[in-house]
Amino acid sequence: MKVIVIGCTHAGTAAIKQILATDPSTEVTVYERNDNVSFLSCGIALFLGGQVADPQGLFYSSPEQLAELGATVHMQHDVTDIDTENHQLTVTDLESGTVKTDHYDKLVMTTGSWPVIPPIDGIDSPNVYLCKNWDHAQKLWEAAKPAKRVIVIGGGYIGTELVEAYQQQGKQVTLIDGLPRILNKYLDAEFTDRVEQDFTDHGIQLALGQMVQGFSDNGSEVTVKTDQGSYTADMAIMCVGFRPNTGLLKGKVDMNANGSIKTNDYMQTSDPDIYGAGDSVAVHYNPTKRDAYIPLATNAVRQGTLVGLNIFKPTRKYMGTQATSGLMLFGKTIVSSGMTVEHAQAENVPAVAVTLEDNYRPEFMPTTKPVLMKLVYNPETREILGAQFMSEHDVSQSANTISVMIQNHNTIDDLGFVDMFFQPTFDRPFNYLNLLGQAAIAQAD
Repeated sequence: MKVIVIGCTHAGTAAIKQILATDPSTEVTVYERNDNVSFLSCGIALFLGGQVADPQGLFYSSPEQLAELGATVHMQHDVTDIDTENHQLTVTDLESGTVKTDHYDKLVMTTGSWPVIPPIDGIDSPNVYLCKNWDHAQKLWEAAKPAKRVIVIGGGYIGTELVEAYQQQGKQVTLIDGLPRILNKYLDAEFTDRVEQDFTDHGIQLALGQMVQGFSDNGSEVTVKTDQGSYTADMAIMCVGFRPNTGLLKGKVDMNANGSIKTNDYMQTSDPDIYGAGDSVAVHYNPTKRDAYIPLATNAVRQGTLVGLNIFKPTRKYMGTQATSGLMLFGKTIVSSGMTVEHAQAENVPAVAVTLEDNYRPEFMPTTKPVLMKLVYNPETREILGAQFMSEHDVSQSANTISVMIQNHNTIDDLGFVDMFFQPTFDRPFNYLNLLGQAAIAQAD
């Protein structure tokens, strides 16, 4: 059987490795239009901030490694058309310009996503940058060396991490976002208020609730005009979200309104010979029990691996996602899983929440740190819908615990009294997760 994989970042790399591990005799051909594979874009801010000294560590595979596994890898090749009826591709070699066709038995679409680029005047200005791939990271690295002032547009994960990275390099940073709160997809106001205060305390200018209307660039600096003012810097970076890169299959497989590809439980599209994974496809979001578009590397790797298991025969179902994610900003771990209160309200899901702050271990220990935590649950079923955590202590694994509980339809009663070990070095007789569950029980009863 011949399998062609289009696109080779997280989902593509995972699919190729798993296909060849499942059946090494499979003929796997890879087409990637960049000159690298498996780039961890979530590490761009770490690279730009100097925390990652060797950026090659942000690549966990290579064309050579995939070739050693048995794949035929074509870098800098752009697939321009897919003939699904005849199982045929048209491909352009971006270096030579040569155009050829290729045939597949099974096709894996792991074409990923691309930054949203709004149709704003001046957005093509030379001092306006994107932040997605290795090419972008290198340009940002070079552009930032002489820059003293940086504007970041977009207050999601990538934007806020870039803000911290450049602030720690001593640059004057302005963060612009069209919504009134940063990180609003992941956190409720109790958390974003503190993050925004940290930003302000570190000299970062916040321009929130402002819509960008245009850019003007004189070659050495760029001015960003919003509906409330103007901001000038040496460079501006667009980080306002991503869209699925699925134009090749438009009208050929079932898609959602946003262009994300619909797949079944085995990552198979409406065309039985085409599979999809990663940022190009929708995910099943367990808290709402509906499809959603959540471009995360964790989803991509998991889905790509499932393609490699299921492309031969339906073997393992996709379990869906809770969109569990996290980051660290100015020494604080910030993690979440599932729905915020605002998200639940927008989805018409019954939801209430309880917020608690307590130390992670006893006060008689030499040191301890407070943990700010919030639990979102359905008051009718008592099922957990989501949670958020913030602390100078490493609370990252708490989000994973909540993720499993949402996956398994656990309730606040389960969280309040589930068995967790006690040892003063690590926690209290009741772990802070137990205490959060008990607070929800007291509120609900």
